[in-house]
Amino acid sequence: MNGAGTTEIERELNSSVRRNISSFRTLNWQPYFSNLTKGAILVDISSRALHYWEENGQYHLYPCSVPLTEDLTRRGRTSIVLKDPNPDWRPTPSMKVRNPEWPDYVGPGPDNPLGTRAMHLGWQYYRIHGTHDTRKIGRRSSNGCIGLYNEHIEALYDMASVGTQVLLI
Repeated sequence: MNGAGTTEIERELNSSVRRNISSFRTLNWQPYFSNLTKGAILVDISSRALHYWEENGQYHLYPCSVPLTEDLTRRGRTSIVLKDPNPDWRPTPSMKVRNPEWPDYVGPGPDNPLGTRAMHLGWQYYRIHGTHDTRKIGRRSSNGCIGLYNEHIEALYDMASVGTQVLLI
């Protein structure tokens, strides 16, 4: 086999990687928040990235999953209103209409779609949470929530507090 095929594959991979990385970039908090009191979370739906600034300005960037469709996507300002260290899950009424075969309840553990931690937002049914299904991260894969790798939600959970401001754009 000659090297021409390998070069073409590398070119395709490099082009794909450049497109993926270009939108996953660091941001400054000032265009989005007036202060960092209690920290600030910015979720950029288009780049599928969650940005977190601690109150002292320390910055963290995580890949995330976002809602499947625009009609499931909520944008705007809210805050963390509850932190759940061992979440259980119940589908929303609209989820049950779309997916009647889903269980009515899943307790904490490896089968739980909320992963190892969940932070409830001020909007009913919306959360930032972990996932055991790592294929979902970086994709449109949720019914409205923002998903993180379990190790990332555990780190964010430890840093963020009830009252942390959240902006979804």
